[in-house]
Amino acid sequence: QVQLVESGGGLVEAGDSLRLSCVASGRTFNNYVMGWFRLAPGKEREFVSAINWSTIRTNYADSVKGRFTISRDNVKNTMYLQMNSLKPEDTAVYYCAATFNLRSAIPISVNEYRYWGQGIQVTVSS
Repeated sequence: QVQLVESGGGLVEAGDSLRLSCVASGRTFNNYVMGWFRLAPGKEREFVSAINWSTIRTNYADSVKGRFTISRDNVKNTMYLQMNSLKPEDTAVYYCAATFNLRSAIPISVNEYRYWGQGIQVTVSS
């Protein structure tokens, strides 16, 4: 019943910024965690960031700390990933993901998330 739709990707130069959006629908998202994963060329899908919908507790991969910021708008049922100081190694397909979660710890593994968006391309040139 949960649907996730990403937008906001594109082609930018190193040092530029992008903001990804993920519009969620299908239910109330209390007790859910929502996050972002990415799939880069030659690599496995990896955790980027996630947020607890109710508590807004967050988690970030070390590679993006200080550059990316995750947030959510409860009225719009939308999650955002503000990406600053983009690097070529950030180039990937970015996926929005969500899962029901009752624990305080935020899951960071791909197999811990049940719902997924279609993915959106982010390309950073050097």
